[in-house]
Amino acid sequence: MLLSLSIRDFVIVDLLDLDFSSGFTVLTGETGAGKSIMIDALSLLLGGRGEGSLVRQGAERAELAARFDLSQQPAVLDWLAEQALSGDDDTLLVRRLVDHQGRSRAFLNGRPATLAQLKSVGEHLVDIHGQHAHQSLLRAEAQRVLLDDFAGAQAEAAAVRHAHTAWQTAAQALRHAQDHAEANTTECERLDWQIGELASLAPTEGEWESLGLRHQRLSHIAELSLTAQSALGVLSDDDSNVVSLLTQQSQRLARLAGADAAITPITDLLASAEAELREAVYALRDYTEHLEEDPAALTEVEKRLDALHSAGRKFRTPPELLPEKWADWQRQRAALDTEVNLDVLAEHATQAHAALVLAAAALTAKRQYAAEQLSTQVSQEMQHLAMEGSRFQVVLLPQASPNASGAETVEYHVAANAGTSLRPLAKVASGGELSRISLALQVVTSQVAAVPTLIFDEVDVGIGGRVAEVVGRLLNRLGTRYQVLCVTHLPQVAARGNTHWQVSKSPEQGQIVSRITPLTDSERVAEIARMLGGATLTDTTRRHAAELLAGEEGA
Repeated sequence: MLLSLSIRDFVIVDLLDLDFSSGFTVLTGETGAGKSIMIDALSLLLGGRGEGSLVRQGAERAELAARFDLSQQPAVLDWLAEQALSGDDDTLLVRRLVDHQGRSRAFLNGRPATLAQLKSVGEHLVDIHGQHAHQSLLRAEAQRVLLDDFAGAQAEAAAVRHAHTAWQTAAQALRHAQDHAEANTTECERLDWQIGELASLAPTEGEWESLGLRHQRLSHIAELSLTAQSALGVLSDDDSNVVSLLTQQSQRLARLAGADAAITPITDLLASAEAELREAVYALRDYTEHLEEDPAALTEVEKRLDALHSAGRKFRTPPELLPEKWADWQRQRAALDTEVNLDVLAEHATQAHAALVLAAAALTAKRQYAAEQLSTQVSQEMQHLAMEGSRFQVVLLPQASPNASGAETVEYHVAANAGTSLRPLAKVASGGELSRISLALQVVTSQVAAVPTLIFDEVDVGIGGRVAEVVGRLLNRLGTRYQVLCVTHLPQVAARGNTHWQVSKSPEQGQIVSRITPLTDSERVAEIARMLGGATLTDTTRRHAAELLAGEEGA
């Protein structure tokens, strides 16, 4: 439930703080006073588009905030927890800032939030019925969505959309394969030849680099052996070899260590160097023992390098990339196998269509039941709206094949008078009748709404007299189950409110400023009298206003 609303520098409102109660609250005021500003502010808070024109003239930015009681909405609390947007208690604080350049920021419980998050949570908090809602009833899409919402079939409708997309994708793949069957066959033959050519060569990752290193070694065996032998002679085999000379000098210095201790670190370094040299000698001897010329091995390496090089030229690919190219061709060939196999693709399309039919059947079942309920309940409400004998019926027209909307089209039919036949709503209803039918639909569908707050923005346009009184009673009845806010120009509706707010505007400091004021009992009589008789209040209009309010109290 909506607990409070704070508005700063929004349109023609400079400062406004409202506290809300349960039940049925009406907002009245003269034309142009700004009765719909509160609704516009809530729409913006719950994800509506922010524009610089919404900022009050002369102000830097508009600031809006609303607090909601979520104690009866555990699903919303869970969603906030999942989004890391939980508050300290079972309430939700929504804030929106819009500057004069149209830039906006949003917050949920003090944490930055996206517009998508505002819209997502807003769907569970407030349901706004605009003054032009009846016009949308003439659109087939609006009629279908309203029925699905009433049926609680949103999940089934989404499943049909997804199944239809999957079927379209599968059918398109089949058509593409059929249209390109000849080309695919040619491409398969080309890839088979290329794959076969490289299969006989079977290049491996890193092979080209490895062969290059091996070829370099094999082609320099003689030079490597000669140089290693020469190094061994200098280091250890010659008469005056380095190891022997180093040993001699190290021993001579060691004998003098007693005369000067500073020599000891030097002899230690020489001993370490001698040990390193001997290790080098051992390694060189081992190396030379394994150096053997192998002309056959060199020939094989050169042949393999030549084969890889030739394949690289043939396929215009660097030799080192041949393994990658081979694997890529194999992947392309595997993908074409799927495309070329028309039987498999046809089976996929058949299965996808069967899934669509099944999903559509589940949606149809819910629609059929809901259509009967909605038809009966709306027809009953229409009898109270000066449409005695009228009938309303939701008609489901089967289609040859399901589409993204289901297996049938949804049409609203109405017989506006007793004894007349049912015909499509767009072809029968007058403006006034359409407004009343829309209101009946809104009242009925609101009864199954999951949101706790319902807002009606001048939905009573085009009606009056006794019908207006009935509308007031309907909205008052809704107020026993929901928090209902209604902007109205009808005194009969206003008189049925549990709470009455007056919207007014006045010049302040050179600007027009809108105000919303809760009315006392006496002020309420005066406002109802104004709505009845205009600017000049008479005893008659006051008496009539008092009678309307007395009727509300006795209802």
